Amino acid sequence: MNKQNLTYIALFFLLLIAVLIFTSQPEASPPGFETVSVDEARGMIEKGDLFLLDVRTPAEFDESHLEGAVLIPLENGYGSNLGPDQLLEARINEVPKGKKVLVYCRTGRRSAVASQMLVDAGYTDVYNMGGGINEWTAAGYPVVTGP
Repeated sequence: MNKQNLTYIALFFLLLIAVLIFTSQPEASPPGFETVSVDEARGMIEKGDLFLLDVRTPAEFDESHLEGAVLIPLENGYGSNLGPDQLLEARINEVPKGKKVLVYCRTGRRSAVASQMLVDAGYTDVYNMGGGINEWTAAGYPVVTGP
């Protein structure tokens, strides 16, 4: 074996050791929320013992919502004119800690933002319903219409 081959072998082993060291350490990032499908969300709702949070506007909520949902809008939109004290940022303490929190909106975008907001505020068992109420209704699951 020549000197160049020994150098390549040594570099290979150093690289292998570095990969093993870095892949064996746990992630340092804090836990976040989990996005679940509407099927998984329905299962969670059927099991109970969760807080169901709708972060859409009052008009969207009145049009249709999931039974048992509590409306705390994330933001103004779609013609709503809510004061800052009526939005999730100001009302976050109304969401109980120590319970699973399932968050939904129309498509899953606002609920993802709200889910991260909850995690940042110290909530640990937060689930975002991917696809929102649009996907829920497309799957044929029931909704409540009216206020």
